[in-house]
Amino acid sequence: MVNKGVVFMAGHFCSGSSIPASAVYDEEGIVQISPASTNPKLTDEGGPGTYRVCGRDDQQGIVAGNYIVDNFPGARIALLHDKTAYGKGLADETRKQLQKRGVEEAMYEAYTAGEKDYAALVSKMRADKIDVIYVGGYHTEAGLILRQARDRGLQAQLISGDALVTQEYWQITGSVGEGTLMTFSLDPRYVLYTYGAVQAWAQAAEKAGTTDFDKMVEALNANQFSTVLGDIGFDDKGDVTAPGYVFYVWSNGSYDYVQ
Repeated sequence: MVNKGVVFMAGHFCSGSSIPASAVYDEEGIVQISPASTNPKLTDEGGPGTYRVCGRDDQQGIVAGNYIVDNFPGARIALLHDKTAYGKGLADETRKQLQKRGVEEAMYEAYTAGEKDYAALVSKMRADKIDVIYVGGYHTEAGLILRQARDRGLQAQLISGDALVTQEYWQITGSVGEGTLMTFSLDPRYVLYTYGAVQAWAQAAEKAGTTDFDKMVEALNANQFSTVLGDIGFDDKGDVTAPGYVFYVWSNGSYDYVQ
């Protein structure tokens, strides 16, 4: 991208890519607006040209932790993560909020993304009589863990984050995905977040009258932008100023807002 003279990156999708890439973009004067990277480090440690139009894992973890405490009193909770910046970040932030509410998890385990067999993990959860499984990770592994849990008679409630808001999750789980809960912003269509990132950048370029990096950063920091996500702006870290997270539930092949 640097060699091609790119001035704007609408990405990346995952924090594990966005965080290291942001150092290159910052050094080379490329504005980055991620539609989906939620790890706090992206904007906490990123340079002045680093932004996102989605929320953060610490916000997502607060909502998830509170929901588990309020809706599953006394439950034995397993916190799982896939060792990625995104997945571990989600699990750790949820864990922090559980602890703030006086709740300790029964299990905290890592798994390896890309594996197909989670029999040992499921057996351990069965032995520990887990009632709620919180997965910090992506939809493929979450779907496989749930399927294998159901195959082995474990009926625990599966809860996860925004990565499960994709039709591919239901394609993996089929009907056993019924009732899966996940956090996401008020509109869960990722395509809109990328579109919103492009709109914000384009309107900032109009206001700046240039795509010069420093002028673009000034414009992005100082203005509100009318987008498909609503009117948005960015705080001094580059995080979006927009409504926070809510819960969605999978049912009959689609997901809907939990009232």
